[in-house]
Amino acid sequence: MTAYKNYIGGQWVESVSGRTYQVYNPAHKTEAVGEFQTSSVDDAGAAVAAAREALPGWANTPAPGRAAVLFRALEIMGRRAEEIARAITTEEGKPIGDARGEVRRAMNIIEYAAGEGRRMFGYTTPSELPNTVAYTVKRPLGVVGVITPWNFPIAIPAWKMAPALICGNALVFKPASSTPLCAVKLAEVFEEAGLPPGVLNLITGPGAQVGNALVEDPRVNGISFTGSTEIGTALYARGAGVLKKVQAEMGGKNAVILLSDADMDKALGGIVQGAFGSTGQRCTATSRVIVEEAVYDEFVAGLLERTAGLRVGDGIDPEVDVSPLCGQGQYDKVLEYIGVGAEEGANLAYGGRGLTGGEYDEGYYVEPTVFTDVSPDMRIAKEEIFGPVLTVFKAKDLEEAIEISNSVEFGLSSSVYTRDLTRAFEYINTVETGMVHVNAPTLGGEVHLPFGGLKSSGVGQREQGTEAFDFFTETITVYIDHGEAARQQARFI
Repeated sequence: MTAYKNYIGGQWVESVSGRTYQVYNPAHKTEAVGEFQTSSVDDAGAAVAAAREALPGWANTPAPGRAAVLFRALEIMGRRAEEIARAITTEEGKPIGDARGEVRRAMNIIEYAAGEGRRMFGYTTPSELPNTVAYTVKRPLGVVGVITPWNFPIAIPAWKMAPALICGNALVFKPASSTPLCAVKLAEVFEEAGLPPGVLNLITGPGAQVGNALVEDPRVNGISFTGSTEIGTALYARGAGVLKKVQAEMGGKNAVILLSDADMDKALGGIVQGAFGSTGQRCTATSRVIVEEAVYDEFVAGLLERTAGLRVGDGIDPEVDVSPLCGQGQYDKVLEYIGVGAEEGANLAYGGRGLTGGEYDEGYYVEPTVFTDVSPDMRIAKEEIFGPVLTVFKAKDLEEAIEISNSVEFGLSSSVYTRDLTRAFEYINTVETGMVHVNAPTLGGEVHLPFGGLKSSGVGQREQGTEAFDFFTETITVYIDHGEAARQQARFI
């Protein structure tokens, strides 16, 4: 079994305690991915100290110089793209096509962030005072803790780290304990690109103690977190208590509204992709479909036919559509929710079983599952399942459909399928989500646009787009009096 180390101060080192843990392939439970460090508060402290030491040199490197390192990282990631994609599939489980797409997404954000090295704009403005120049500049936030989930183990770290680095920050990176290999490979990319020692530090292992240590450490200036609403809310509250800047991207319960005039074939393709791609293990996955009653039966028939045609298996096989869940905990959670749905009276129209026999005995496989005749008060209608489970609702019109869509605590992403421009804009203006799609799946987004949600889906500044750079910087206002005479008039706040 290959043993991997933490990366602190430019050195690959063992944890202070010397303790390690193993990670296994979710498609083959006995196939070891590797052995990784079980980091502690002491390791977090060492990583913060290294970041603090490296911060002045990196912050004072001209932004175009920082960009040169990111452009080298982009080239290296492109060269290692297939290796990294296979690591994602081996460690997290998602289909290899999705993993390759994730690597491309990470490369896109690195490229976009690198370009910002020549666009770190402030602005000048006329002053009300004579002989005075007034302008703003961007200053790095400082040392930032980056805490990321398992479901996008390359893309989510990249879309935090690349903007943070171009802004001149030093980082302590704590990935999910179940996907540390991808984190190691990402650190290797930046190391090879010539990132100075200590600017990026990686510590692996369980997150509670380490996450709390980063929030509590006064040397850490900010936290960028993606994960559960429960943990993100607690981090945000504690961060505010110690005057620390925090952004938290959290859960979703994303809905598609299907109106009677929609292109049914296009809608079915987007909904099936949104619900079952990456085994439903993404925050923007389609969890609910709200169908106008005139086309409800037609939609359900088409949905079940397409779902039945999905191939389930090891994600490394390019022909597979739905791969295993990430691990035992996720497998148990999804099956528990399927049981809850049946108990609540929803109609289990397709799937609902943990798959066994042959290759399925080796991994955490659950059938793509469809519940119909779901009501908004059911748990499966309100709570995030994070697996290949789709719930279908009936609505009499757009107004009722939007009401159902807005009835949950989350507000990340949503979609409507319609040919009616008037109804599309009515939906855009009233649906309670941070990202809105028309005639497209609920999935993802583009790196130059902000990513994030409303309500329980997110708090703090948005990720990606220009907003990402706002979080990782402080805006400093500068006044320069270049007059010879002493100023006579009073100044007021």
